[in-house]
Amino acid sequence: MSDPAAPARRLLTWLHPYRLVLLGGVVCTMLASVLDGVTLVLLVPLLRHLFGSSGGVGAGPTGLEATVNRVLAPLLEGASATGVTVRLVGLLWAALVAKNLLAYLAGQLSVRAQEGLARDLRTALYEHLLALDLSWLERTRGGQLIARVLGDADQTRLAVSASLASFFQNLVLIGTTLLVLAQLSWPLTLLTLGAAPVLLLGIRALLARLRRHARARADEAGEMTATVAERLAAVKLIRTHQGAVREVERFRVQADRYRRHVVRTQRFAALTSPVSELFGGLLLVLLIAVGASPLAAGAALTPEALLVFIVAALRMMAPLKALSQFPGQMAQALASAERVFEVLDVPVAEGPDGGRPVARFSDAVVFEEVGFQYPGEDAAGDSAGFRLEGVSFRLPRGSTVALVGPSGSGKTTLAELLPRLREPTSGRILLDGVPLPELSRDGLRTLLGFVGQDTVIFHDTVLANIAYGRPEATPAQVEAAARAANAHGFITQLPAGYHTVLGERGTRLSGGQRQRIAIARAVLRDPPLLVLDEATSALDSESERLVQDALVRLMRERTVLVIAHRLATIRHADQILVLDQGRVVQQGAHQQLLAMPGLYQRLCRTQFGSRDPAVATPP
Repeated sequence: MSDPAAPARRLLTWLHPYRLVLLGGVVCTMLASVLDGVTLVLLVPLLRHLFGSSGGVGAGPTGLEATVNRVLAPLLEGASATGVTVRLVGLLWAALVAKNLLAYLAGQLSVRAQEGLARDLRTALYEHLLALDLSWLERTRGGQLIARVLGDADQTRLAVSASLASFFQNLVLIGTTLLVLAQLSWPLTLLTLGAAPVLLLGIRALLARLRRHARARADEAGEMTATVAERLAAVKLIRTHQGAVREVERFRVQADRYRRHVVRTQRFAALTSPVSELFGGLLLVLLIAVGASPLAAGAALTPEALLVFIVAALRMMAPLKALSQFPGQMAQALASAERVFEVLDVPVAEGPDGGRPVARFSDAVVFEEVGFQYPGEDAAGDSAGFRLEGVSFRLPRGSTVALVGPSGSGKTTLAELLPRLREPTSGRILLDGVPLPELSRDGLRTLLGFVGQDTVIFHDTVLANIAYGRPEATPAQVEAAARAANAHGFITQLPAGYHTVLGERGTRLSGGQRQRIAIARAVLRDPPLLVLDEATSALDSESERLVQDALVRLMRERTVLVIAHRLATIRHADQILVLDQGRVVQQGAHQQLLAMPGLYQRLCRTQFGSRDPAVATPP
């Protein structure tokens, strides 16, 4: 963001729902700070009474002391010496109790606001990420996104705690103390006010570097998170390829880079405190020196007033020091807010779902000259991205269309266009004659079942995993779907059956078992349209037989778009599209394509070897 104040303004809009909480916190903070000043004021008559330096409570100099005497006179009139002491001490204690109760309440209100802000930002980030374009998500490291959802959203809380619990409290406290000092000696107050801008200018010089290093530190923390997440997911590969030493060294370099950023950030953040303390100490010496001179102070101060003045000046040091740390805290909070808003500003791929309702599929899905180009490609498609170009075919209700071709030919990308996981950059796709963008996105996806090549299993129970697309399903319905997917047998052998937690990414299951869980998920949804990215090539013969049998039952009486890895599994497809480099190079039934020279014939010969492709079956 080019405007340094933009994150602060945007944070204010996010704090709007908590304006009453914040206002209550500010009021409590101000009252607590005022009561802190009251305790200072009460020291004057208490010290005078204890030491008898000014002739009693009813008489005294003009100004603040005279005002306090007049206010307290009715309360202390007629009391004995001991009674006066008890009453003054009681007032002082009551003021201290009230001040601390208000400070506690202000702190609790601050926590509510700052935790609410962090929660809202995390939720908004998570919701936004789920709606972002797949291409953007694929280009961005997952660890960086996790760091922004968890770490940066959490860091923005400093903006609330620093402003409410620190800035306002200390600002009012300083103002109250200055008011007390002004009543004692206005020349000393002018000296203090005149010196304050010097301190602020000195602190401001540190802020630009502090914010820059805080941003670099947050970026590096995201990189470390990404590295840990990525490498832990690949721990088997790392071990089998003896990469542990290299990975540890690579992470050590990253961790050291992060350490340097933290040290630089703290170097400038920590400077604000000693600079302000040294300046405050110098100011205190000047105030005491000037206060000791009746001519310079404007009037002769009584001993108790001079003592209160020194105590007030000393007590002002702590809030001055805390106030000087406010810019540093805000700089770090705004650096994190910047990273949060960068993600929130990325345009979503899935906006409001305003299409017409769709509840059934009755005719056909039609692809008309469909093209797709990944972001970052040039017009000629010469970059490392990928293109689909001029793909046209018809998928009638009840039929099966298979997509075959070499790896990278565009099969998966083409299949992802039907559920609108990606949007075509040219051409159009129609469902029963209606372009997909005109239909409700949720309604369209209700008609679709998707069994992907990379089976997704959540860290949850078997029951929850199968019922993910239909959470209202009964246990009996889930079991029926599992039986149809040839999954019931192995599920009942798990420690807790359908209530067994499968572990992250389903690590407790084999590849064939995970695939059958995914098929059961699709069976339970009972959709009229299926998109299948077959994943049987990496399975053993028995697992492949069970999965293939479940797929046959799943495909029965449904309209299917299937990505074929084993060509023998799609010999009976109504239509086969052969893709190469994003284009349909052949189209027809199995026997037709087998009879003509071309890519399909070569793929069959490569896959079946010396066997006759026309009669080959899966092993």
